[in-house]
Amino acid sequence: MSAPTPRAASSERLSRPNGCPSEPAVPPLPDSAPSWDGRDGCGHDGCGRDGSDGRRGTALGRAHGRRRGRARDPLPWRPGLWDTLEEPAALLPGNPAYRWDQRGPGRSQRPGPYSTDRPVADLEAVRRHFGLERVTLLGHSWGARPALAYAPAHPARVGGLIYVSGTGIDDDSTWHPAYKEAFHRRLGERPGRRERRQELRERGDGRTDAEDREYAVLQWSVDFTDHDRAEAHAEAMATPWFGVNYACDAAIGAELKRPPATHGLRERRAALRVPVLIVDGEDDIRPRWSVDSLEKALPDVTRTTPAGAGHLPWTEDPEGSRAAVGAFPGGVRHRRGSR
Repeated sequence: MSAPTPRAASSERLSRPNGCPSEPAVPPLPDSAPSWDGRDGCGHDGCGRDGSDGRRGTALGRAHGRRRGRARDPLPWRPGLWDTLEEPAALLPGNPAYRWDQRGPGRSQRPGPYSTDRPVADLEAVRRHFGLERVTLLGHSWGARPALAYAPAHPARVGGLIYVSGTGIDDDSTWHPAYKEAFHRRLGERPGRRERRQELRERGDGRTDAEDREYAVLQWSVDFTDHDRAEAHAEAMATPWFGVNYACDAAIGAELKRPPATHGLRERRAALRVPVLIVDGEDDIRPRWSVDSLEKALPDVTRTTPAGAGHLPWTEDPEGSRAAVGAFPGGVRHRRGSR
C-alpha cells in the first residue's frame, strides 16, 4: 500500500508508517518514510513549509529511544527517542522548521536495521522530499552527531549547523566516566530518587509500560539544574509517551564503541566550510570539555554557553537560547554572501 502524498497541516503531525528509507526518497513518500511534521505557516511552534522557489528551511533532528529490553546504567540521551524539539523550533520565528521521528522510535515503525549511517541518509530524504535547496541543521544530543556527519557529506545543501549539547568527536570513553559520576551525584541530590530508580532498574524487562515511563522520567530529570522543576520538565518530555527503542539504542551504541566510529572525524570536520554554532548548557552533566576538540577543529565556529542550563538549554534559559539560535539562520546567509 502506498503512502499518501504529504499535505499541509496547521496543527497535526503527518505520520508515515515505517522507519526511514534506505536510500533518499522523493515525493510521494514511500511506505518506509519516517514520521513528519510538515505544517504550513510559522505558528507558535515555528514549524512550517516555505512555499517560495529555492526553498530554505531548518531541519531539526533528535534521536533517542526505548521499547522493551535491558536497562542501561545510566541511560543517557542516545538513539531511540522520538521528536521532542517543539521548544527549539519555537526559537526560530519566521524560519520554516522541519521535524520528524527518527527511524524506529515514536510514530515511525520499528523495523531496523539501525546504524549511524541511516540517520544521515534519512535526513537527506527529508530534505529532498520537501524540495529544500539548502537547510540549516539543528541537532541535539545524539542528534547532533548525524547532523555533524551530514554537513560534510552534503556541503552544497547546508547553510549552517547548530550543534546543541553534543559530546564532540573524541571517543566516548574519554568523557563517559565523568558523565556517569555526575549523573549519580545529581540523582542522589533529592531523597528517594536513587533508591526508586534502582528498584525499577532491577525489574528490567518485568517493568510495566507505566514503570518504564517512570524510569525514564527519573533519569531525564537529572538533565535539568532546577531541582524544583526538574521532574515536571522530564514529565513534559515523556508526554506523549511512545516508549524507548532499546534495539535501536543497542545497535547504534555498539557501533559507536568501535574504533572506526571516530577515525578521521577531526580531519573531516576541519574541512567543513559552513558556519557552526555550538550551544552548551553551563550545567550539563556531560563534561563540556568533551566538545573542545570539535570546536578547535572547525574553521568557522561560534560557541555559546547558556547560564544555569543543563542538557536542554532552551528549557532552562529560553531567552539566552533564543538570542543565540534565533539569530543564527540570518547569520548563515550573511556569511555565505561575504565569501
